[in-house]
Amino acid sequence: MFADNLLNLRKRYSMTQEDLAEKLGVSRQAVAKWESGETVPDLEKSRLIAEVFGVTLDDLVNFSSEGNFGLDTPPKGKHLFGIVTMGEKGQIVIPARARKVFAINPGDRLIVLGDEGSGIALMKSSDFLKMAEIIRKSK
Repeated sequence: MFADNLLNLRKRYSMTQEDLAEKLGVSRQAVAKWESGETVPDLEKSRLIAEVFGVTLDDLVNFSSEGNFGLDTPPKGKHLFGIVTMGEKGQIVIPARARKVFAINPGDRLIVLGDEGSGIALMKSSDFLKMAEIIRKSK
């Protein structure tokens, strides 16, 4: 996974092995060995790689495009939780991983936001009201 993720990220950013090596302070050969799976970088170099590409260290090491619609490693803070099915009355089940990441618990109230050009967003109503209050005070 790591080797594939590194190679895909480097190509996504149109970087050569030499470009990446220079940013990390290593040889081009070291990058080539990481991409081939022959070796892996130490934790500090892995952290730097994740930083260079704007991804989490966890996604750099563990992300698999299988089960993620064949997509590459997502940018830090961006998630694809999967597909949900709309029920007869418009209800959906928010995937468990999404509930965990955003600390959504049973009984929490959510606000539904919409933009015809961008889509629908869900947000905890308490967070929305805090944000609205900050905006109101700044005027």
